Amino acid sequence: MSDRESGDEQQQPQAQEASDPGESALGGAAEQELATRTLHIQSKRFYLDVKQNRRGRFIKVAEVGAGGKKSRLLLAMSSAAEFRDFLSDFSEHYSRLGEHSPTNSETPPEDGKLKSEIIVKDNRRYYLDLKENQRGRFLRVSQTIPRGGPRSQIAIPAQGMIEFRDALTELLEEFGTDDQEPQNELPESRSMRVENKMFYFDVGSNRRGVYLRVSEVSVRNNFRTAITIPERSWGRFRDIISEFVDKASTKPEGE
Repeated sequence: MSDRESGDEQQQPQAQEASDPGESALGGAAEQELATRTLHIQSKRFYLDVKQNRRGRFIKVAEVGAGGKKSRLLLAMSSAAEFRDFLSDFSEHYSRLGEHSPTNSETPPEDGKLKSEIIVKDNRRYYLDLKENQRGRFLRVSQTIPRGGPRSQIAIPAQGMIEFRDALTELLEEFGTDDQEPQNELPESRSMRVENKMFYFDVGSNRRGVYLRVSEVSVRNNFRTAITIPERSWGRFRDIISEFVDKASTKPEGE
């Protein structure tokens, strides 16, 4: 079986979406979503979200499997940059390996590990393991939680490492690799539900200035789309919507 069937080692339980002891250092209350990327790799969807709170910026990586099962990691911007560089190393190593086959005469190590690295950031550790099993090859990324909490982890099919690295690079080029705190206080995020959709309004900033990001998320399948409006255009955007509202409110009843 080819590597296209890989990345599904996760028969073991994944960490739930509930908060954990180490999450407050990155995620937490009053988060603002600044940007997102969606990747479809084999039967999985990956969401890479740049978020911001009072402590600074970070990246949330969420993996959604074919059955809807979700797991996620939180990375400081500097850790995300280190992870990006390791993805290049792992991709090069993967490209030098022979074609995967369950009957390959070259027996992999007993634990299935082909290459491993560790990222250390404050009291968090990230274990990167390129592994092989009967289904194929994949990169497992595990984050340890401080004070003895459970690991959270994702598995990236080996053939998708380059695509994952490129998406991460785009976000880092736009938002930088420093774990800086926001320089200016930005408005808090807002949200609203309309029938089977959620709309999120997040104000963020990058090197080009302040902007408003409006995200539409389907409640049924979590499919997400978004638009970004530069701060200089907010007034015009508001005027157009107000014009539509005024026209709708003046329509005769029954139309």
